[in-house]
Amino acid sequence: MREPAWRRTGKAPDYRFSLANERTFLAWVRTALALLAGAVAIDQLAPEIAPPVIRMVLCMILAVIGAVLAVVSYRRWAHQEQAMRNDAELPHSWLMLGMTVIVSIAAIVFAVLILVRS
Repeated sequence: MREPAWRRTGKAPDYRFSLANERTFLAWVRTALALLAGAVAIDQLAPEIAPPVIRMVLCMILAVIGAVLAVVSYRRWAHQEQAMRNDAELPHSWLMLGMTVIVSIAAIVFAVLILVRS
């Protein structure tokens, strides 16, 4: 894989900021993996939590959100790096609010499913 063109623009930022940005990227990737693991766990370990169709839809939603999060986290990392290289303001990201809403909705849905099945 070749180096992106934006890596040849501006000046290299302080390596500590680049490493901090990379750690943030890795944290988002871990969150994406956790969503994927949750989808697999619900499907394999809790088949009685909901009817099969509902369970499959919920698992697919979690898996797709995990995949989208992995892609978006790379784009976020790249935009942050570009901004640091060009001494620009760091770009705003909807990612934190979006993930907060998604995880909250998932928690409510699964809490309701658990209560209904008990």
